[in-house]
Amino acid sequence: MLNPTEICLKASMIPVIVVNEVEDAVPLARALIDGGLPVLEVTLRSDCALQAIEHIAHACPEAIIGAGTLKRSQDVTECITAGAVFGVSPGSPLSLIEEVLDSGFAFLPGCATPSEAMTLSNAGFDVVKFFPAEAAGGIPMLKSMASPLPDIKFCPTGGISLNNAKDYLDLPNVLTVGGSWVVPNALLTQKDWPAITKLAQQAVATLTS
Repeated sequence: MLNPTEICLKASMIPVIVVNEVEDAVPLARALIDGGLPVLEVTLRSDCALQAIEHIAHACPEAIIGAGTLKRSQDVTECITAGAVFGVSPGSPLSLIEEVLDSGFAFLPGCATPSEAMTLSNAGFDVVKFFPAEAAGGIPMLKSMASPLPDIKFCPTGGISLNNAKDYLDLPNVLTVGGSWVVPNALLTQKDWPAITKLAQQAVATLTS
């Protein structure tokens, strides 16, 4: 079982995905994997999200499939049952964190401030999601936290694009970034999987150069 640090180090970015039609789940996952992005975050923002996670987990064993936008304690059990190997949350309500710690689920809890990051670190989380990254201070905020909080690593998400992702990754306390730019709604609606693969390849080439 991979821990959060190992998961984050598997990819330069984690695509943040909203699947509105369950039949899109597997071809979308394969398009991203073919483009060099094996770590996927399917958000719980659609009625078929859990089904999508289950389908990807069964059809794409090479994928490291995660669930995003976990907000309630019951989300943890449902996502584990569906086949997710890690979870991500926009924030860190106590009931959710307690359930995560009880379950042993690999998890990236959300934070937006140094105090939140410290609280999560004290609870045993070495890697946290910094969200909403750009609105919460972006690169200057993360730079400011690097020296006083050297043991805490971040996955910034929110406002990340191909234009600024590399700048985030160059920070010593950032392991990977999360973003949705490789899965634009227009291409998803058109089911243009080759185009999504190209965007993934572009992201990998830019972020690993």
